[in-house]
Amino acid sequence: MAFLFKKKLKIALKSDAIFMIDFETKTSTLKTETFKIYDFESFKQRVLLWADAENVVCFLDNNGYANYPYNSQECLMAIGSQDELITVSNSFEQLKTFYESKKDWLFGFLTYDLKNEVEKLDSNNTDNIDLPNLHFFQPKTVIQFDKNTVIIRTIFNPYSIFQAVQNTFITDKYPISNIELSPRISKIEYLEIINKIKNHIIEGDIYEMNFCQEFYAENAKIHPLTIFNILNKKNKAPFSAYYKLNDKYILSSSPERFLKKDKQKLITQPIKGTSKRGKTAEEDEQLRNELFRDEKNRAENVMIVDLVRNDLAKTCEIGSVNVEELFGIYTFEQVHQMISTVVGTLPKGTHFIDAIKNAFPMGSMTGAPKVMSMKLIEAYEVTKRGLYSGAIGYITPDGDFDFNVVIRSILYNAINQYISVQVGGAIVYDSDAESEYEECLIKAGAMFQTLRNQ
Repeated sequence: MAFLFKKKLKIALKSDAIFMIDFETKTSTLKTETFKIYDFESFKQRVLLWADAENVVCFLDNNGYANYPYNSQECLMAIGSQDELITVSNSFEQLKTFYESKKDWLFGFLTYDLKNEVEKLDSNNTDNIDLPNLHFFQPKTVIQFDKNTVIIRTIFNPYSIFQAVQNTFITDKYPISNIELSPRISKIEYLEIINKIKNHIIEGDIYEMNFCQEFYAENAKIHPLTIFNILNKKNKAPFSAYYKLNDKYILSSSPERFLKKDKQKLITQPIKGTSKRGKTAEEDEQLRNELFRDEKNRAENVMIVDLVRNDLAKTCEIGSVNVEELFGIYTFEQVHQMISTVVGTLPKGTHFIDAIKNAFPMGSMTGAPKVMSMKLIEAYEVTKRGLYSGAIGYITPDGDFDFNVVIRSILYNAINQYISVQVGGAIVYDSDAESEYEECLIKAGAMFQTLRNQ
């Protein structure tokens, strides 16, 4: 039987006083109301500031990339936790149980190191962010909004929440720190490792491997939401995410989708192939065309497309896996990317969590063959990936979902004041180590500039 209770929400005002709002509601049902908004950017900033008082927040931003294939949400936000799942083992089965017990909106992340539950692998490298393997939560409030409309689904009073957001004062009182990141390995070490990986390719151990390196800062004090807002403006991307889990933060400007389910259709869109932006329109178009024609990037892309086709085929109906787009060139704030789209059909009666598990970790961040590549990644990388090259996203009450690939991201542990930025690229037979290093710097550019306040 439903029962009534009161919940207090805190809203920071200009005076630094705390404004308390009482909500009286029932726990058994979500209340849904739709409201008009007239200043989209202002509402976005206000709702982020308002929500940041909660211990658990997930904000997903499409940044206006309406033409990105299979786009369905502009902004989607989950605030507060009714219940949550944190795992250290048997994660995918626990996630099935959690979903089946709720049949509600769930938001969460899967770290790269869940690979150890999919295959017989391990992760023993240094980890200073220290996130759980998997975290999902059933939110108290879900807010979906675009340029004109906001839909609020909540255990509280939707109108009171809308008014609370509207009354939140947008402040710039948070200072921006000038933080310089240090490389975990030197450039010389990086070049030596690339040559060792190429030897594995020559010997036939692998065809392609994604090798990543970390840039970090210690004793770093930042205001994560401010840093996210700067990054999200500087490096607009269709799968940006702000994720707060107590004192740990993920500030992501990811351009890549890992996996989406729409009814019975599964969609994955691996990225392989990167080019910098041009200084003029003419140079920009030239670089786009060069990326499209580049044989090395095409070879990398085809290898990963083949890998993700195999991953989808583990779950999908026989004969349903198809490449809808090969070598698509998409332009973002800082780079051009080569993106392919692969789709398949999930058989009725197959649990959608199995599709996630069978495709995880994403092929674009591992290599081919996949298992051997992951073994070599563990051997040559010196930082545990954790959530980097994992996924953030949501599951709907009907069992649809959408997850990004956590790249172009700043991870922050506020307790030990540690910042981690990891970047990498695909290494193939004809990779040039110097060029690969420069590509890493291009990919990390927006994060470097954001933390330097440039």
